[in-house]
Amino acid sequence: MGGVEDDEPPSKRVKVASKELRGCWNGTSLKDPASCSLSVPMARPLASQGGDEVLGSKGVVKKVELVRIIAETLYSLGYEKTGAHLEEESGICLHSSVVNLFMQQILDGNWDESVATLHKISHLDQTVTKMASFIILEQKFFELLDGEKIKDALKTLRTEITPLCINNNRVHELGSCVLFPSERVFLGTPAQNFVRVKSRADLLEELQKLLPPTVIIPEKRLVHLVEQALDLQREACIYHNSLVGEMSLYTDHQCGRDQIPSQTLQILQDHRDEVWFLQFSHSGEYLASSSSDCSAIIWKVNVDGRVSLKHKLSGHQKPVSYVSWSPNDDQLLTCGVEEAIRRWNVSSGECLHVYEKGGLGMVSCGWAPDGKSIFSGVSDRSISMWDLDGKELECWKGQRSLKISDLGVTSDGKQIITICRETVILLLDREAKAEKLIEEDSTITSFSLSMDNKFLLVTLLNQEIHLWNIEGHIKLVAKYKGHKRSRFVVRACFGGLEQAFVSSGSEDSQVYIWHKGSGELVETLPGHSGAVNCVSWNPTNPHMLASASDDRTIRIWGLDQVKMKHKGTHSNGIHYCNGGKSTMRAKALLWSTTGRAIWGNVADFETVLVNDLGKG
Repeated sequence: MGGVEDDEPPSKRVKVASKELRGCWNGTSLKDPASCSLSVPMARPLASQGGDEVLGSKGVVKKVELVRIIAETLYSLGYEKTGAHLEEESGICLHSSVVNLFMQQILDGNWDESVATLHKISHLDQTVTKMASFIILEQKFFELLDGEKIKDALKTLRTEITPLCINNNRVHELGSCVLFPSERVFLGTPAQNFVRVKSRADLLEELQKLLPPTVIIPEKRLVHLVEQALDLQREACIYHNSLVGEMSLYTDHQCGRDQIPSQTLQILQDHRDEVWFLQFSHSGEYLASSSSDCSAIIWKVNVDGRVSLKHKLSGHQKPVSYVSWSPNDDQLLTCGVEEAIRRWNVSSGECLHVYEKGGLGMVSCGWAPDGKSIFSGVSDRSISMWDLDGKELECWKGQRSLKISDLGVTSDGKQIITICRETVILLLDREAKAEKLIEEDSTITSFSLSMDNKFLLVTLLNQEIHLWNIEGHIKLVAKYKGHKRSRFVVRACFGGLEQAFVSSGSEDSQVYIWHKGSGELVETLPGHSGAVNCVSWNPTNPHMLASASDDRTIRIWGLDQVKMKHKGTHSNGIHYCNGGKSTMRAKALLWSTTGRAIWGNVADFETVLVNDLGKG
């Protein structure tokens, strides 16, 4: 069964696979399998169980595999008698008697016998057998050295390990242990943490990973399969956007629309003209916006979820088209349209430096990951790197950027991303001095880089948004449609829990939200009275979204409180609010309509006032 020898009575194998055998995972010694009695009634022969029998409506679940995995789960949970009973009653054993004997020999340190038994396991690839033999004999070698049996260790190395012709470099390292005993402790792979002799339980675990799963079932395999199923259900749920809600094995997972920010919670009206750009800080505690009124504003996201003006930044002579937060959010860059870049202190609102290049204008800006230098797109289509004091450190000339351009820098600082031609995005590897290109069929208007640096969201003139995987080989993975764009630069962003959504502005005055994985349009948000130029999702609060519009306003979107009140939310104790987290154990948490209090059903008894935010 399962490619191993099954010539012993199941009753005998049951004994070995029961409680005594479970000791192999904690390093304890096991009873000799050969000493197991046949006092248990004979189980039905394996042949009668139908090794090819399948279960389920789709005919893909093999009965033998399922039973073995269930047995392994029972043993891992400590249900030794139940696991043994399952093996006996089904006639399907977790491991064959040969495998049980092999495992016992490893734990007992019977190295020569274990290698001989290894060769008796059916259908093992010759390479796998050699590699497993090498690992076993290496352990034998080290234990002999530890026992000061130098001659025996050397004999094992010469007559048993070397003839395997595997990993000659390692063989030479083993030889140096004999010649230079003081260096033995430094020998070992990083995985062994430079420890010379591993425990026998660790050795068995290493062998388990090497041998096919048909021979030794991987530990906690059933739990792993269930976790995979839950992950797939969550990924397929187009509305999943909250840590609130425990996933149950009893029912298929499905969230409702109430997890998507769809209600206007606040309208910010402090800009005097069209709002072109906005971006939340990395911590989610601030929001920066820029406008054609030649100003930028730093907003504070308060603990109650309300957004308030912190600083209005004046000094630009032209409309401000771009902002960028420093890695630790203590500074902000603002870029005027083909003008200068200004660096601001977030705490004081003071302008710390102005970056200019004689006769040229800046078109975009971004930070190096260490916060010690910045990058800028320049109107002559070059890209410059500056230190904080304004000294130009490096310049990449040529057709590196456009006059209207975004600028992205990966979190490791190795790649700079920019639009270099109307239909082409440049990925410039600073270290390798290599370039990759993303070529589109339509004019590119903007792009956004995902937080994990794996994806690029590209907005096109043809009213499509393309999702590109830029990790390794560049490939187009998804397209999003529905929003309107004909004249203006409209920006999109990633957002939501684990950035599972894509959102975009639109010239029809609405905000559009798609599920990133499926491409399905999840929500359209009306409210603005002019084109929505830019959207930004709070990176630490999946329930907070901001949008900037030609109507001179910024809208802060949150969860629909009416839907939440009707449905309620099951909580695991961590709940995202519109600006902060509550870690109180509660069955449901809701913001009051004033935004000044949180209400919750605690322990299913009554609704209580959790926190009067007006009182702090």
